[in-house]
Amino acid sequence: MRFLTRPRIQWAGGGLAAWLALAAPAPGRAAAALDVVRTTKAAPAGFVEIGGVEAGAFNPAIWQAGTLHWVPDLRSPLLAPRSGKFRNIYAPSAVETPGGYRLFYGAWDGLPTGNDCLYSATTDANFQKFSHRRAIIVPGGYVHVCNVNALGLDGGGFELLATVYPVRERNKPGFFRSDATGTNWNGGRGEPYTVRARDIIAMDGYAYPNADINGMNVLLREDGARRLYFGDFRGGGGTFRATSRDGRNYTFEAKVLAGPGLVNDVKKFRVGADCYYLMGLHENRRRLWQTISTNGLAFPPARELLAHLDAADAYIVALGWVTRGAQESPGRRLLGVLYGAGPVSALDQNRIYARWLQKRVDFVARDGTRISGTRALGPGQQLLDFAGSPARRGRFELYAEDGVTRLGVSPEFDVQSGQVFHLR
Repeated sequence: MRFLTRPRIQWAGGGLAAWLALAAPAPGRAAAALDVVRTTKAAPAGFVEIGGVEAGAFNPAIWQAGTLHWVPDLRSPLLAPRSGKFRNIYAPSAVETPGGYRLFYGAWDGLPTGNDCLYSATTDANFQKFSHRRAIIVPGGYVHVCNVNALGLDGGGFELLATVYPVRERNKPGFFRSDATGTNWNGGRGEPYTVRARDIIAMDGYAYPNADINGMNVLLREDGARRLYFGDFRGGGGTFRATSRDGRNYTFEAKVLAGPGLVNDVKKFRVGADCYYLMGLHENRRRLWQTISTNGLAFPPARELLAHLDAADAYIVALGWVTRGAQESPGRRLLGVLYGAGPVSALDQNRIYARWLQKRVDFVARDGTRISGTRALGPGQQLLDFAGSPARRGRFELYAEDGVTRLGVSPEFDVQSGQVFHLR
């Protein structure tokens, strides 16, 4: 947004750019302008597309209140398994890179046998296309390696925690670190890397030999230390934290969250002088959960994050936050959540879905018809359903990521299916 005294019309990149002043200026000050740019692109059939609506800097208040405007991606699923006998793809973990994101996930991605492996794909900053899709870590003498949680390293490279089974008939986390090229895991050469016994982590101060840590192994780095947030099916419920300097040897700290829920991701944000830790959890059912802490060691009871859309994602089995910006930098954003889900309780037909935290956009026609954004194409594009609707004259209304705080209203103009606009 910026300040203008009146609308202006100009041509930009071959498209008509309408610089639209807000309808109701505040007394004694110039009207704040909602810049709406019509582009020459074409929206998906039946939709009007609005760009520039991705979430702004992390706002802890709306997370603490649970007032979040989630928009499902039109691509449902966002990522499906490749062809083959065993097709079950879930456990997404997205890491921002200079060119976009690297997506790690656990799956049977078209395998001839039902052994979970870790995979990787790359995508652009707007999650429009996926490429370089491949297996990066395979179980070898183990049965499964899955449920990956990933971090990027300064200067390139990645660190992963993943569930390895069986380790003395239990599930245990394994630690994997690449070189600066993003390959060559744990000193090996090339991909895929084969899991070895030395990759399994150790822990002091907890009943670790008997622990069953299946799909609850979250990695966070801060102050030169690695934090492991984990759950234990034999530990009486709740979420725990341990700390390590080398990624393999951990010291137990505390139980950080009481109550149900399987921890799948924790991200840290700086807001002013304060820090916030956002935890995401699932229960293999129809909803996801979130809770936010100011110290990373004590989390309040989790509240609902979102519910499934339909029968296709009825059983949600994993989640991973999508962030933009460095962890310790002000203005870091939480753009959305990727989640693994499927239609059956056997949890073996999963796909990866996406919801994006976006500003809300409504189009209000002269006759009072209100058309709201109902789908997205990545974190920054929202789609308004104009299927079967004629060209209408009306205005756009823009709301914050809580879905209720109105940010601006445009003057009236004509809108029809297939058009693309961008808010600046």
